[in-house]
Amino acid sequence: MKKIIFATGNEDKMKEIRMILSDLEIPVYSMREAGVSIEIEETGKTFQENAIIKAQAVKKEADRLVALDPIAFDICSNAVVLADDSGLEIDYLNKEPGVYSARYLGENTPYEIKNRTILQRLAGVQGEDRSARFVCAIAAAFGDRTVCVKETMEGRIAEEPKGENGFGYDPIFYLPEYGCTSAQLAPEEKNACSHRGKALRAIRKSIAAVL
Repeated sequence: MKKIIFATGNEDKMKEIRMILSDLEIPVYSMREAGVSIEIEETGKTFQENAIIKAQAVKKEADRLVALDPIAFDICSNAVVLADDSGLEIDYLNKEPGVYSARYLGENTPYEIKNRTILQRLAGVQGEDRSARFVCAIAAAFGDRTVCVKETMEGRIAEEPKGENGFGYDPIFYLPEYGCTSAQLAPEEKNACSHRGKALRAIRKSIAAVL
């Protein structure tokens, strides 16, 4: 049976991914659940490069584990490895934080502080000058192949944080067509329009033959 291993340990992200892929009826494991516990250095200069680096690294380790551990074999054999690299680009800030979104102000800095800092940096900036986007690149590694797609969700930086749903920068990302932040959307609404939802649906089309 086919399985998917997603190269993340972020539980909020895994919850979102499982919801978007639920109709596939294929088990979706985090790398931790699959027994893959490697540190991956994200040295790419683009979201696509980092997604590919992560997918290939986890696939290589999963293949190694198959030969060593019967438990790992059950999950890792015949698995498609997906990895994403995603983040926030703010045009007024020269597309910061970009590929460094997760590490902005330090990897362990709470997003409440990251969001507050961004709002402070945009103090006095109005309207379209607050334009921004969420970007998500997803790579799939299977057999000896790797494919990658990239999608975006366009919006602007809100004047203040709002909403309790989502995670990360969602409370400060305003969607004019919805009249609210992405943290104010119900999960189903967000998944229908989000950068990650679009990218997951696009990668599914790219690898439909192997799922």
